[in-house]
Formats: sequence, structure tokens, C-alpha cells
Amino acid sequence: MVSKKTWLVALREYAENLRTKTFWIGILLFPVILAVAVIVPSLLAKAKDVRRYAVIDQSQWLLPAVEERAKYDDVLQLLKFLQKQTVKGPSAVEAMPPPMRAMAQGLEGKTAAQLENKARLMTMMGAAFGGGKPKDSEAGGETPDLTAQTVEFLGWLSTLSPKEARSLKAGIKRERYERVELPPGTADPEGWAREQLDQGKSGLFAYFVLGPTPLDSNDGFKYVSNNRTDQDLKEWIGRLSSDVIEARRFAREKIDPDVARRIQEPVHFDEKQIDSTGQEQKVSTKDVIRQWAPLVFVYLLWVSIVTIVQLLLTNTVEEKSNRIIEVLLSSISPLELMTGKIFGIAATGLTTIVSWIGFFLVGLKLAPTLMDLPGDVDLSILVSDPSFLLSFVVYFLLGFLLYASMIVGIGSACNSIKEAQNLMSPIMVLLMLPLMALMPVGQDPNGTLARVLSFIPPFTPFVMMNRAAGPPETWEYVATTLLLLLSVALAFWAAAKIFRVGILMTGKPPKLGEIFRWVFASDRQ
Repeated sequence: MVSKKTWLVALREYAENLRTKTFWIGILLFPVILAVAVIVPSLLAKAKDVRRYAVIDQSQWLLPAVEERAKYDDVLQLLKFLQKQTVKGPSAVEAMPPPMRAMAQGLEGKTAAQLENKARLMTMMGAAFGGGKPKDSEAGGETPDLTAQTVEFLGWLSTLSPKEARSLKAGIKRERYERVELPPGTADPEGWAREQLDQGKSGLFAYFVLGPTPLDSNDGFKYVSNNRTDQDLKEWIGRLSSDVIEARRFAREKIDPDVARRIQEPVHFDEKQIDSTGQEQKVSTKDVIRQWAPLVFVYLLWVSIVTIVQLLLTNTVEEKSNRIIEVLLSSISPLELMTGKIFGIAATGLTTIVSWIGFFLVGLKLAPTLMDLPGDVDLSILVSDPSFLLSFVVYFLLGFLLYASMIVGIGSACNSIKEAQNLMSPIMVLLMLPLMALMPVGQDPNGTLARVLSFIPPFTPFVMMNRAAGPPETWEYVATTLLLLLSVALAFWAAAKIFRVGILMTGKPPKLGEIFRWVFASDRQ
């Protein structure tokens, strides 16, 4: 039974930590760092300079077809974007430019195939698709004409600058790429482009040369740029050119585009899973997120344990170096002091975890909007599943008690943080191994590797948390938890033996071999 003095020490530790500025800074800093790590890279990627390029078309027909194909992609993306805005409400649509507001009419409830068909008809993509015509059945019987409204929309899109396109936040290619027109009557177009690129004129990023006979060979095709790391522009133009040339080849060989598409259509498997009643059901986005959710919890568990254990180590070493420990030991036993310190830091850790989960829940609600994820993605299920939360709390407490016992023993034998860090190397190796097994265990939560690692106590909290979506069988939960509890008890016993000897030692720190001898030495009063 835990003594009253132990609880007093725990309460003191907890109150002392809550009164420090660093505690509250730590609570606020982690979610901020996490948000920055997730959101800022995507924002910085969008802030990349517009890629200005020139095209020298020796075929005399491929460039216009590629431009039409690119326009189709942007029109389709805008239609999808407008459809999302109509779901948000009239105010979201009213914030759009007039041509977009007019085009938003009638988009609500349309299927993906209907939007694709509408985009084809709007951009007159017959030539780019090799004469393939969208079927009435794809559009639900609708065959919209190129009305004045559509002409106005396409004209507005053609004159849209990259800056204006970015302000829409619709994700169209026009916001990232801008074609530079060749000067009329240029005698040596490639020489002009080479000079622009070499001297950095016009902000030219690259230029393309389209060969004279694209339907027959790739002879003459070139991509010239001094940037060898960013291949997005090259891949984009290459994909569009391939689509156009492929469609033209089908038309030349008198191959029906619909037949060609059916021949090239890859095999698609409808993903199913077996529910608790033994029946097949469709795999939803929620199911996929839930399957990978434990990885998030494992990482959070790892960060939590390492952070709180480091706090315990720092606290122990500081109190020993300041001689506070000697005062405390005059009225309390070493075991009561050690246990109280561990319980107090554990309470501090739980307070931190609860705060982080609150921030995490708010962040997951905001993430789809900030990162432009699909509307059906609800990341809040990561923290709304009771089994995940219960497992997380249980494994945090048991994992913390196990590692805290090791750390407090090491800390008691050291006189400075530097000495403690040198002795902590083996424990840090133990902590790194579960992270290395994160993906293999997550992909096969009930495999042999996962089962074996589950029964190694230092890995048990992380591996069992990682397997939560499996989930493991009940007997595995029971067996690994009992083994972990036994390991915690043994770790407490060993830490108490070390703490009793090491906490009052000064001078040169002991070596690991000497610390092990303290564990197995007989007690002396």
C-alpha cells in the first residue's frame, strides 16, 4: 500500500511542475510545432515561384492541342471546386468572380462523370481526345451547348494571370505554370530561348522543343532547363503531350477511342472487408484512417514518454546536485521518495497528454480545410475511438512507469545531466527500436514479428498500441499486460535498490557494471 508520505511527495512534484513556465510552454509548444510541421510545408510548396516556360513547336499542331488539353484539366478542376463551394452555401459562391458564379449554377449533385463530360463539351475537346465524343449517358442525358455564359467563362480563364489563379485557391495548373510567347518572326526560336534561359531573362525556367513528327517518333523532342531538381513542369507537359499524341494515333489508325480506352482500362478491385456479422462491406475512408490511426498514437506515445521521462531525469539530478534530496531523506525513506517522484511526474505527464489531445482534436477538425482535403475525410475519428484512447492512457502509464523506473535509478547515481545522458544510451536504443518497427508492425499487426515484439516488455506499450487496429486477440492483451505489470514491478524493485545507494553518492559517477552490482547486493540497514 502506498504511504501518505509518498502521496505528499507526488503532490509536491505535481504542484512544482504546474507552477513552472516551462511546463506550460511545453504544453503549448508541441501542438504548435506539430501544426507547423504538417501545414507549413504545403503552404511553402504553394509559394513556389511560377514556372515560366517557352515551347518551340516544330509539328505546327501539337502545342495548340496540348493547350486545349491543359484547359480541359483546369476547367474540370474549377467545376469540382465550384461544386464544393455550392455545398458550403451561397456566401461561398458569391465570393467568386462573376464568370465562376454564373458557372456554379446547376453543379450541385452532379457525378464525377457528369462533370468530366461538361468539361469536355465546354472546352471542345474532340480533337484532343482523337475525335472521341462524350456520351449522353455519361451526362445523364444532358448535352449543354457552348452558350455565351460558357464562352465568357473560357475567355476569362484564358486571360487569368498566375497571381489571380492563386487567389482563387482552386488548385488549377494556371497558378503554377505560365507559357511565354515567342517573339513574332523570330528567325532562330531555339537560339532566342537558349539566350533567355542562359541570361535569366523573362524569368524563363525552361523551354521545350516539340519534334516535327510526334505521331511517328520522339525525334527532336527536348526539354532544356538549368534546374535538375524540380521535374514537375516537364512531367506535366509530357503527360499532356502523351495524351494528345496517343489519341491522334488512335484516330490515324481508325481505332475507336472508346474501344481503345476499354482495352487500356486497368483491373480495378472493389475493396471489401468482413464485418462483425461475417458479411462483406465496402471499405470506407473512415476504415482506412482507423487502420492507420495507431501509428499516430504510437508516435504521440513515444514523444510523451520520452518527454516526461526526461523531465523526471532532470528533476532528480537537479535535486541531488542542490542537496534537496538529503533534506527530504531525513524524513522519508528512499523508496517512498522515489515512488512519490515517479507518481508526481506521471500526473504531470497525464495533464500534458490530456492537453495535447484537446489541441489534437481541434487540429484534426481544422486540418481538412487548411490542407484542402476531401470533405468526406473526418480525421477526428483518430481521437474519438474509445478503444484507442483507453489503450493510449493504459500504455502511457505502464510504459512511463517502466522507463521512469530505469531513468530514476540512473539519475540517482549521477551528479549532472551530462553524466546521466552518457548512462542513458542503452535506454535510448531501446526506445528507438519500436520506431524502427513502426511500419512493419502497422502493415501486419497480427503477424509473427508483431506478436513476438509484443512480449518484449520495453517494446510492449508501443507495439500493442500499434496493433490496436488489428486488433490483437483478448488473450494477447491480457498476457502482455500482465507481463508488463510484472516488468514494472521488477523495474521498481531494481530502481529502489539503485536509488537507495546512488542518491547520496557524490564524486565520480559509477559505471553500468557497478550499478548492476547494486541491484543484486543484499540490503543493509
